[in-house]
Amino acid sequence: MKHLRLSSLSKKEAGKYCALFLGMLLLHFALPQREPLSFALFSAAIFCGFHPLVCAAEYLVLSAVPLSAAATLSAAIQAAILLLASLLYRRFHRKPGLERAAILALAQIPFVFLFPHTGYGFLPLPVVWQKVLLSVLIFLLSVLFEGAIDALQHRVFRCRLPAGQLTELSLLWIFGGLGVCNALGDKVFFALSLTMLLLSAVLLKNASAVPFAVILSLPLCLYWGSALPVAEYALFSCICLLFCPYGKLASAFALLPCFLVARFLSGLYAEGGTEIVFTLLSGLLPVLLCACLPEKLYSRVRESLLFYRERSLPRIAINRNRRAVGERLYEVSSLFREIEGAFSPESDRADFGSQLCRQLRQTLCASCPGRKKCENSNAFSAMNKLVAVGCAKGQVTLVDLPSDLNICGNAAGLLFALNRLLAQYRGAAQESESARESRRLLAEQAHGVSEILRDIALEQSEEFVFSDGEQALSRALATAGILSSEIFVYGEGNTLTVSLTLTKDVNGKLLSTVAGEALGIPLSLSEKIPLSPGRSCYVLKRKPAFDAAFGIASRCKDGESANGDTYSVLKIDERRFLVALSDGMGSGAGAREISDRTLTLLESFYKAKMPSETVLSTVNRLISYSSDEMFACLDLAAVDLDTGEADIVKIGAPVGFILSDDEMRVLEGESLPMGMLDAIHPATMQADMKANDFMIFMSDGVTAAFGSAAELYSYLSALRPLNPQSLAEEILGNALARHQGTAQDDMTVLAVKLMKTA
Repeated sequence: MKHLRLSSLSKKEAGKYCALFLGMLLLHFALPQREPLSFALFSAAIFCGFHPLVCAAEYLVLSAVPLSAAATLSAAIQAAILLLASLLYRRFHRKPGLERAAILALAQIPFVFLFPHTGYGFLPLPVVWQKVLLSVLIFLLSVLFEGAIDALQHRVFRCRLPAGQLTELSLLWIFGGLGVCNALGDKVFFALSLTMLLLSAVLLKNASAVPFAVILSLPLCLYWGSALPVAEYALFSCICLLFCPYGKLASAFALLPCFLVARFLSGLYAEGGTEIVFTLLSGLLPVLLCACLPEKLYSRVRESLLFYRERSLPRIAINRNRRAVGERLYEVSSLFREIEGAFSPESDRADFGSQLCRQLRQTLCASCPGRKKCENSNAFSAMNKLVAVGCAKGQVTLVDLPSDLNICGNAAGLLFALNRLLAQYRGAAQESESARESRRLLAEQAHGVSEILRDIALEQSEEFVFSDGEQALSRALATAGILSSEIFVYGEGNTLTVSLTLTKDVNGKLLSTVAGEALGIPLSLSEKIPLSPGRSCYVLKRKPAFDAAFGIASRCKDGESANGDTYSVLKIDERRFLVALSDGMGSGAGAREISDRTLTLLESFYKAKMPSETVLSTVNRLISYSSDEMFACLDLAAVDLDTGEADIVKIGAPVGFILSDDEMRVLEGESLPMGMLDAIHPATMQADMKANDFMIFMSDGVTAAFGSAAELYSYLSALRPLNPQSLAEEILGNALARHQGTAQDDMTVLAVKLMKTA
């Protein structure tokens, strides 16, 4: 149980005790004979941790409301019982348990025997038994109001309330509202309840405001003895909700005429002038108050109303699951990193020269009678030089014999033995190098997989930020005639995603336009997932800043049935694409096979989002392992549709270009074709493309037709293309015309145009 010093009460604490005093005061007026229903709130406050002395003092002050010494004595004894109980709890450091039911029952005895009560004529029971029934009611309310106070202190505006606490708060409102009606009249109750009704409609903007309005009307029903207020308040709430899409002012001023009509039908104008004025004010003041409250305050309260956010738990679960998946992927990424370390070849190689020298001395020189003579001279050092020459050349002859070895009496045997060992060790070295290369390839693949998993882990570990624009989106769609049973908006920036459940025949373009205008972000339809025969899930994502169009013009070498040039246009993800042109060495089916193989490998690796350096080195090794000595030239570009930034790789390929309205940029590299060497050094560059820029890749059959790079540059500078397909066809046509319409090699032009998204 919480205990505070009176001198340490903060403003917030003081406000809490003032609210408690006001609540107990209203409960004192809830019943006609001023029965102490306030005891229920008094005891609930103590058991909820309020300062017992402050609560007892307030309760004793309110005991004077019935203007009876017996009522005050009854209240004093009740307060003493609760104070004694709280003192015992504090003395033994215990929290209230089930025994508090006995304490509450004991505290009702003074009420039954001391409180002055004349009884109610509609109950055919003696006054004492009526007081017993009232004490039972107070006892039950004492238990129920504990939940209400707990909800008001810790849960309202913070989380979704359970049904039990909603019921407890409703009971507190019903009896408190009765106190308002009995103490201040129904005009004040109108002003208070209509303010709450209007605020609930403006803040919630959904059907939850209607049952809330019904609960608001219940004290008035008991006060009037009529069910008419239930229908009136439900109608008021519906009218306010109907005008909510047009703003809080429309909703507020729509309530006023409805209220006045209801009061007219109930006979308002048959009453006196004062009654009419107060009734008009009771309807007008809530309207003015709600209209004058700043919008910033409404926004803050909406953010706090987690009670009405039905999907808060699923959203938390989504982020929790994303974090769990990210952590698991990161662990798997670490595993592949360890595999990379295990397969990485050792940096130091075996010293074959020293091994050969040692083996020669242990075999050939061990039984030689002139060994002592060689040891005392520089013969063994000269043998080391001979072995080094042999390792470099692969074999040795008499010409390679150093002069210091002339003292060797078995020079011919030495050369023979060394050449035999060189042959053996050469085979072992090749096997060792092959194994080392295989280990290096496996290590690079493990590194690439580790990088992919790490990137996915980081992406998955980043929490989604859920948007608050779902209600605005729902209203915009309804205005456009699109009704969605569920809307889910999450992410921010380029990761913004909107998921909607709609009928399967909804126009995707119209949906994207309406949703984009409602959220203030350009959207496009990313995916449509069937859910049932008549419904689908539409997934909208932020539309990239750019779009792209592609053009291809190609012709195989005259006399060949297959073009050795192959190209690829690949969508890596929603915001990036890849274009590539591969030119296999030679022409015909063989060249096409190596081009296809190169592009297929590249597409697979890039689609998996493997690091570029790993992709290029791996593809180069795989091609170099081919049994045929076939190589491929490559042009490759990965373009970001949000920024227009292009990462370009050129490997043995001819010159490429970027055409803009005001300039032409040359894309050129000097590396050898893929597969020609075990390790390639591609030419990489980065280019920023703007709207209406063209990127052009050409195979060597096209560039060779122009004779020189200067002539090709001059020709392209004069072009003013409109679309990539016509540009590719025009370049190919001009190249063919320079050879009288014949294709002396495979010829392909790949053109890409970047356009601003509509």
